Amino acid sequence: MDNVKANVSMDAKGLACPMPIVKTKKAMKELEAGQVIEVQATDKGSKADIEAWANSAGHQYLGTLEEGETLKHYLRKASDKEEAVDRKYSNIVTNEDLQSKLSESVVVLDVRESAEYAFNHIPRAVSIPLGELEARMNELNRDDEIFVVCRTGSRSDLAAQILVENGFEHVANVLPGMSHWNGETENL
Repeated sequence: MDNVKANVSMDAKGLACPMPIVKTKKAMKELEAGQVIEVQATDKGSKADIEAWANSAGHQYLGTLEEGETLKHYLRKASDKEEAVDRKYSNIVTNEDLQSKLSESVVVLDVRESAEYAFNHIPRAVSIPLGELEARMNELNRDDEIFVVCRTGSRSDLAAQILVENGFEHVANVLPGMSHWNGETENL
């Protein structure tokens, strides 16, 4: 899983608790909502500490990779409005609806950031982050039935609107998305 992309990398190696969290908290303030930070630490307790801090602060803990003595923690900065975005796209399906269609020839389009996708995604899902969708739309077939998924349904709502505006006809936004997905998942 060496293709996890982060917007910012921060070195907290050699620091003991609580310093990795203190540095992470400060670095998070500099990030824009939706960006991913990689925190490199050697304190073995930092995984539990950083995961707990991210969850309590409202950010998304994506996962941790071990490279020798270094733990690489990945977090995504959430926006205050992320959960409360007004959804405008009307063709909505539930997670359960999508799960029942996975055996058919449908396309699951995951529009989360690549780091989110790397740690947890629906098998065979196509990863095109929302910010890259317009430039990479040619990778999708306009005739396919496309189910768009993100973490909460907000980014997928925007992605569904973009697809329909560009001639895609069979598009559904999956709610509530990966934050409540109970089906099979895999990682890179």
